[in-house]
Amino acid sequence: MLEPRCPMSFDAATRKTFLRRYAEGPALLRRAWAEVPAEARTWRPAAGKWSAHEVVVHCADSETYSAIRIRLLLAEPEPLIVGYDENAWAQRFDYHASDPELAIHLVETVRAHTSALLERLPEEAWGRMGRHTQSGAYGTDDWLRSYGEHLEIHAAQIQRNLAAWRNR
Repeated sequence: MLEPRCPMSFDAATRKTFLRRYAEGPALLRRAWAEVPAEARTWRPAAGKWSAHEVVVHCADSETYSAIRIRLLLAEPEPLIVGYDENAWAQRFDYHASDPELAIHLVETVRAHTSALLERLPEEAWGRMGRHTQSGAYGTDDWLRSYGEHLEIHAAQIQRNLAAWRNR
């Protein structure tokens, strides 16, 4: 039986760019967090919006789950990628009670470990497909696109929070 392949796989140059972005993401997150004064870290820009602290802890939860997702896609014959409600996690796990420095360290460690794995993969490992419970067909390049920019998006969110806190 042939493994299902992603119909819109990245070319090698695009994949390399996303792998670089993926590897550089933790440094962006750490820099954005370091710019936020202690008194602004748990401030929320609006009802229902996350504080910088919550963003950082979300990144740690997301990172640990993303590491499992890519391994499922690479190793299992018919991987099922289960979605989750990130807002429910933030509330249920009381993100403000979590240590944000520990969360950033976790992001850095998991990213470094997964980056090393991804850099060792042969070309034929890419393009594998699974199914995501919320979005349907989901492959290795979908994963890389999403997580290659995930920490960039959240570093920018922290920067927007800081700007809003300063302008309040």
